[in-house]
Amino acid sequence: MKLVISADHAGFPLKEDVRAYLAKAGHEVVDLGTYKPDPLDDYPDYAEKVGLAIRQGEAPRGILICGSGVGVCVAANKIPGIRAGMCHDTYSAHQGVEHDDMNVIVLGARIIGSSLAYECVDAFIRAKFISGEERFVRRFKKVMAIEAKYQCGDGSANPA
Repeated sequence: MKLVISADHAGFPLKEDVRAYLAKAGHEVVDLGTYKPDPLDDYPDYAEKVGLAIRQGEAPRGILICGSGVGVCVAANKIPGIRAGMCHDTYSAHQGVEHDDMNVIVLGARIIGSSLAYECVDAFIRAKFISGEERFVRRFKKVMAIEAKYQCGDGSANPA
């Protein structure tokens, strides 16, 4: 699978581990930075890089990493079409895709280690949206309707 990956300075070491692991497993991984840990790296910049790459069709899914995972998750979910979920267990990693069509997995480098990150990313990659089951499709359409309701044509927030 082709994936985009990015992290801020706090997530950099785990990003490097996950990137190498995925490349060794035969996945095409596009690294969007950071390329060296710098405390001046701001997590929203890296969340936006992954979100835009997915929106532009560079890859169908992405991986974001920061210290806790919370910052990049919040930032990524501001981008229309991005459904990022923080996953520190394999159940959430596959269930987020199967039930919610999650397209970005978020990891907290200060929360989990490399071995668990590999398992979570593997579960995320293997998972498929259960598009044939009516309840998941119905719920997904409701999520997309909420997104559309609060978006303007220029991508900015629509004040309700």
